[in-house]
Amino acid sequence: MKIGVLALQGAVAEHIKLIEQAGGEGVIIKRTEQLQDIDGIIIPGGESTTIGKLMRTYGFINALREFSQQGKPLFGTCAGLIVLAKEISGQDDAHLGLMDIRVARNAFGRQRESFETNLDVKGIDTDVRAVFIRAPLIEEVGEGVDVLSTYNGQIVAARQGHLLAASFHPELTDDERMHAYFLDMVRESR
Repeated sequence: MKIGVLALQGAVAEHIKLIEQAGGEGVIIKRTEQLQDIDGIIIPGGESTTIGKLMRTYGFINALREFSQQGKPLFGTCAGLIVLAKEISGQDDAHLGLMDIRVARNAFGRQRESFETNLDVKGIDTDVRAVFIRAPLIEEVGEGVDVLSTYNGQIVAARQGHLLAASFHPELTDDERMHAYFLDMVRESR
């Protein structure tokens, strides 16, 4: 299975490493034509407004919407979660607008409020180590969205069919289980 990592911003190499640890083949994605050669894609963290602008500049908005329409899985982490969301609090426009969630940017505070914690994630047998850096929060989920994890009663991971989103950075740990979960979604979709 070939899993792409959108290489416009964020911890691309770290995602590639964990994809490979989980048994997939990681592919750095810089051009829309590359999407036809992969089975799933991860949209990493960074700054969501910048990622959105770069996606528009390089034609990734429509290309990723078409990718999703084919039923191919997408996994957004941190800013990638914001990019997937149908609604962003305080903003008129969404980026991809694929996942039926409303998100709040920087909901856990600024850089200095970053933290790590262990999370119970539905479908993974033991706690996952999660790194939160200026993390967004899923404020509301629509019908058909499965909440996978919460932190202090707030939603930090969710799945809707072939779409997976996490507020945190699973790639900044040595734990590949979120990536393995995504690989399972890709297997199911084939």
